[in-house]
Amino acid sequence: MTEHVRIESNGGILTLTLARPDKKNALTDAMYGKLADTIESAEFDPSARVILIRGEGDMFTAGNDVGEFAAVAAGKSEGSRNVVRFIQSLARCTRPLVAAVQGRAVGVGTTMLLHCDLVVLADNAQLSTPFVSLALVPEAASSLLMPARIGYARAYEMFALGETVPARSALEWGLANRVVPLDKLDAEALALAQRLARQPLGALTATKKLMRNGEALVAQMQAEGEQFAQRLRTAEAREAFTAFAERRPPDFTKVA
Repeated sequence: MTEHVRIESNGGILTLTLARPDKKNALTDAMYGKLADTIESAEFDPSARVILIRGEGDMFTAGNDVGEFAAVAAGKSEGSRNVVRFIQSLARCTRPLVAAVQGRAVGVGTTMLLHCDLVVLADNAQLSTPFVSLALVPEAASSLLMPARIGYARAYEMFALGETVPARSALEWGLANRVVPLDKLDAEALALAQRLARQPLGALTATKKLMRNGEALVAQMQAEGEQFAQRLRTAEAREAFTAFAERRPPDFTKVA
C-alpha cells in the first residue's frame, strides 16, 4: 500500500519515510513503486533540492517483503518490476541523497545506502546483505559498488556468509559518514540535509555526475537482475523460502 511510504516536503528537503513498522518496514511492490515515482519526479521539481530517506520505528528496513519473493519462487507470481525502477531511480538520481538508518538494514536496505551521498547511522544500526543465504545474488549494482567501497574480502563475506556489520565497523569501512546516538539520528540527518539544501544545486549536481556514472550502474543492475530472476525460480530458492516460512534452517545439500 502506498500509505506505507510517507512523503513530506519542507525547506527544499523531500523526506521519504518507510512507514510499515509493524512489518519491519519490509518493502512491497507498491512501496517500491511509490519510492520510484517520487525520486523520478524530484528530478523535475526545483523545490526538491535534497532527498532524505528514513524508516519509522525501530528498524530501517528488513529488505524486500519475503512473502513476495516466496510467491515468485513457488511459481505463484511473476514478480514485479517496481523494485527495478526503484534501484535504477537511485542510480540516476542527480539530487543529493541522505539516509538516516536505525536498527537493522537488510538486503536492499543496505545496498540502497551505496547510492546515498551521505549516510548517518544510529549506534544500534546493523547492515547485512544475506542474498546468498536466500539462494539469490546481490542487486542494486552492489556487486560492483560494495567491493569498490570496502574491498573484495569484506564484500564477499557480507554477501556469501550474510555477515552483519555493526554501525562502528560500517563507519570505519566507509559505508557511512556518521554514527550518532539513536536519539540524535533524525536531527543529525536533517541538519546535513539542510546544509546540502543551502548549497548551489547546480554545482552539487555537476559534482555528483563527475563522481558517479549512473548509466554504468544501471547496466550492472541489469546484469544482476537477470541472474536474480533466474535464481528466484531455482530449487535452492524454493528451499530457502520454504525453510523461512517453516522457521527452520534450510538444507541446500539435498537440493539438486
